[in-house]
Amino acid sequence: MSEHIVQAFDAELNAITEQISELGALAEKQFADSIQALCHADTTLAEAVRARDPQLDELAARTEGDAIGLTARRQPLAVDLRHVMAAIRIASNLERVGDLAGNIAKRALAVAPDLLPKVFSDPVQRMGELAQLQLHGAMEAYLARDAERARWVWEHDARIDVLHTMLFRDIVGAMVEDAAPMFDLAHLLFVIKNIERVGDHATNIAENVEYLVRGQQPTQPRPKKDDSSALREV
Repeated sequence: MSEHIVQAFDAELNAITEQISELGALAEKQFADSIQALCHADTTLAEAVRARDPQLDELAARTEGDAIGLTARRQPLAVDLRHVMAAIRIASNLERVGDLAGNIAKRALAVAPDLLPKVFSDPVQRMGELAQLQLHGAMEAYLARDAERARWVWEHDARIDVLHTMLFRDIVGAMVEDAAPMFDLAHLLFVIKNIERVGDHATNIAENVEYLVRGQQPTQPRPKKDDSSALREV
């Protein structure tokens, strides 16, 4: 392979990385803004999140298309193939983060501003911050090709699960006691599940970073501590 072809191929791979970086930054902003909008009753910010969602979808589709096209043209092997495959998978996960952020923003518009109990808004914000930390860490690991950083993200996903289980129990308990409007509490149940899913997507990204760097994903079972589906009493 001539030096010119190698340089052109490297430039295309770098362009894919830059697109993933841009997509990750937008997904992080969408998610952070959706949590801010919910916890601070900021309807203007919630509308802005929803308005930006098509931009994220378009960028994700373009990134995946470019990566697939690169595979067809260059037929990469070994680490180069892993680079392209990881980019496709990561773009898909970031697109889903954007969808989840949009759903949280939609529910921020539905919850009455004066009816979100502080006893819930504070831990929901904390849970959101943990998921943001996981997502940011996963993207840092990808851009630095840092498998150890990716493993740290993978190992710490359970922190979000613990908060999800706690909040699920408390929200259902408030429903039983009629402590707040039922519809607002129902929206909160969906919100905390969406946040938990963002954490899962961050872990997916971390697994793909390990695949990119080491040639294989973690072989151990993923750490999980979400017991909400097993709860029978509140």
